[in-house]
Amino acid sequence: MTTAPADRPLDGFLIGVTAARKVEEQVALLERRGARVEWAPALSQDPNHVDDEQLRAATEDVLARPVDMFLATTGVGMKAWFGAAERWGMLDDLVAAIGGAEILARGPKSVGALRRQGLRELWAPESECFEDVLAHLRGRDLSGLRIVVQEHGQSLSMASHALRRQGADVTVVTVYRVASAEDPAPMFRMVDLIADRKLDAVTFTSAPAVAALMDAAGVMGRRDAVAAAFQADVVATCVGPVTAAAFELWGVPTIQPSRSRLAAMIKLMETELPARRSGTAIPVAGHLLVLHGDTVLLDGVEVRMSAGPLAVLQRLAVNPGHVVSRQELLCALPGGASGSEHAVEMAVARVRAAIGTRLVQTVVKRGYRLAP
Repeated sequence: MTTAPADRPLDGFLIGVTAARKVEEQVALLERRGARVEWAPALSQDPNHVDDEQLRAATEDVLARPVDMFLATTGVGMKAWFGAAERWGMLDDLVAAIGGAEILARGPKSVGALRRQGLRELWAPESECFEDVLAHLRGRDLSGLRIVVQEHGQSLSMASHALRRQGADVTVVTVYRVASAEDPAPMFRMVDLIADRKLDAVTFTSAPAVAALMDAAGVMGRRDAVAAAFQADVVATCVGPVTAAAFELWGVPTIQPSRSRLAAMIKLMETELPARRSGTAIPVAGHLLVLHGDTVLLDGVEVRMSAGPLAVLQRLAVNPGHVVSRQELLCALPGGASGSEHAVEMAVARVRAAIGTRLVQTVVKRGYRLAP
């Protein structure tokens, strides 16, 4: 098999891109690494912003009474709201109202938008999931507190009801809503390419994009074929856990970087796609283990290992499911056969700590193996 040049690790791969925003940057990153790109925006390139009158009325409502808690959900939404408030001459009042409240933010983009206005969040979840913001509040008594929620592209009505059940007085400000792409033809073509397994991977940068793709597949009568393709040959690549969670309904496995960033997602694909093609992707006890050089991925998430545990895992992966003796594993360790079997036991323990105890099995008096 021909190996792709080091500076073009995605040479020969055809990758679908569903993003509507920052698409030029994503396509450039992929093409620079050798990939061919099929672009089909899942959503409108210009989200449907609520008209000025409606947003202004909502802003005036926010300013009419003190705010006890403010929940920021998206950076683009906060920037749009601050920009509109500035046009109306209300920015200072809005910043003051939010600044006097306890501020919780969903993720770094909303944090960034807040901080540009001199506002500081009290807490934000590492997961960047709004569900974790709600979980953070679940045990608190919110009786009588006025909570303002900046709604992102999808409705947060259920979240608002949950907060009201805890006694909160909730005001929802809808800055924009996500709309489907104006021209559905490229998305229909993307569905066919996925269902026919002609793409190696498809990237997703938002949960609504996942929903839009699966809706299009449903309209075409190809939803089952798309899900099956993602479960087998086409890699669903998500920018982060919020996007990946949207695939759970269809049982689609995904890969995602440890940091929810576009560059990190592309970097992950550089390792994952060539490794899968070269046959170093190993099913282990219901999980997918990928070894590519010194990189280890478990279900698409990078796992860091030191040299000893990595050497043991690589040796076990040579013949998955077959028993490897302690002596053979000892020889595979950086210190070689001069070490002790205790070193093997320690290395195996660290492998298990990194990828899970069930994935490496002990075969009494014989050695170890990767679980079938």
